[in-house]
Amino acid sequence: MNTRKDLLGLEEITAEELGAILDTAEAFRGVLDRPIKKVPTLRGKTVANLFYEPSTRTRFSFELAEKRLSADSLNFSASTSSAVKGESLKDTVRNIEAMGVDFVVIRHGASGAPHYIARNVHASVINAGDGQHEHPTQGLLDMFTMRRKIGRLQGIKVAIIGDIAHSRVARSNIWGLTKMGAEVRVCGPSTLTPMEVEKMGVTWTWRVEEALEGVDVVNILRIQKERQSANLLPSLREYSLYFGVTPERLRRASPDVVIMHPGPMNRGVEIAQEVAEDPRNVILDQVTNGVAVRMAVLYLLNGNEPASREAEMATVEG
Repeated sequence: MNTRKDLLGLEEITAEELGAILDTAEAFRGVLDRPIKKVPTLRGKTVANLFYEPSTRTRFSFELAEKRLSADSLNFSASTSSAVKGESLKDTVRNIEAMGVDFVVIRHGASGAPHYIARNVHASVINAGDGQHEHPTQGLLDMFTMRRKIGRLQGIKVAIIGDIAHSRVARSNIWGLTKMGAEVRVCGPSTLTPMEVEKMGVTWTWRVEEALEGVDVVNILRIQKERQSANLLPSLREYSLYFGVTPERLRRASPDVVIMHPGPMNRGVEIAQEVAEDPRNVILDQVTNGVAVRMAVLYLLNGNEPASREAEMATVEG
């Protein structure tokens, strides 16, 4: 990972690289528990955060990760930039790079936008979500959270339930988890499931009860209406009736099941109120862990060697 210029998706990286990111994130997670939550690792480096789509968790998480590493940040919003005057994505990024930035974090509604930028700039590019393609740091923080909670990824059973077709989170989770030896099941209406999804190394069912049977983790996804070009469901009420994760359905899972959701949650639709408040949920842990994971990604793309999972942060404080 420390020899890569960019992080564009989990499909293209190896299990060894995934392990290095997760181990390094473990070291940085310790920093976040300290009274002084800052290391000088990226002092003198500049990160441009380009968000062409709305974001709360991902944007704040990247900004905080950059501050914790002592980097300088430039925060771009499409609605208040020259993009509204017709400036192209390529010209925007090239102008920003001319100001001397070292990293570009980009979220864009077009699948492949980060790949296009990475081919046209010298700065390291991190994909913060592109269209319906991937959201690699969300996939990484989900895996990191699972590993912290369960102790391993190899052999665990994970159910991903919801709008699979339009979810870049689902794709990154699938690519990452299957490479790390997890058994992945996906569940949702056929209209919200990619064709031939089994070719990604997962099993698919439309029955939530079957998907949840004996699983160690359930990752619940919302319906992404903003990415749908047609009405693919009769109603949200019907979706909730057949595919919502309720306490009754959750009883089929492992007693210690880890409940996850990338946010924002639609309570009463994909997740029942009681499940959203279940003490087994790690939804806020995911948010905290996201900062550590994004610190690790920036650290490794800067060319640093991976930190040992057991090592103290002396290895990254220089």
